[in-house]
Amino acid sequence: MTELAPQKPKSRFPKKRRLLRHADFEQVYKQGRRHFAAHMTVFYLWREENSSNDKNGPQGLRVGFTVGRVLGGSVQRNRMKRRLREAVRLSGFPPEVSADVVINPKRSLLGADFEDVRNQVARAFQVIEKAVERTPEKTPEKTPEKVTEKAAKSV
Repeated sequence: MTELAPQKPKSRFPKKRRLLRHADFEQVYKQGRRHFAAHMTVFYLWREENSSNDKNGPQGLRVGFTVGRVLGGSVQRNRMKRRLREAVRLSGFPPEVSADVVINPKRSLLGADFEDVRNQVARAFQVIEKAVERTPEKTPEKTPEKVTEKAAKSV
């Protein structure tokens, strides 16, 4: 008989840490901020703890990936997603940050060294953490009154 090597528990990218719904992606794109890196663009949006429709109200960072067809065939796109997923998993999730993050890779990600990708993801998480710390409350939206005042001044 052959002995099997002891199995290590697999560290996975937990589902509660993923951004899955189309509406959540759209909200991050429309209302969020951006961080640019050499191999990716990171969109992020601060999220209130109870703002989600989920029963448990997911806490912490939720991450989603968008890899369009323009970046290559399915093999290249899936490789980009696997590399990004692993870089995010190894970078860890800052527990005190409650935000939604969407990562859009650039074509250069395929040829990039994995350590560079991992460092860029870690740097993006640091930027997001600092931005969330600076924003204790949700940033105020422009009210129609302020817009009309500016329009009145210009007329």
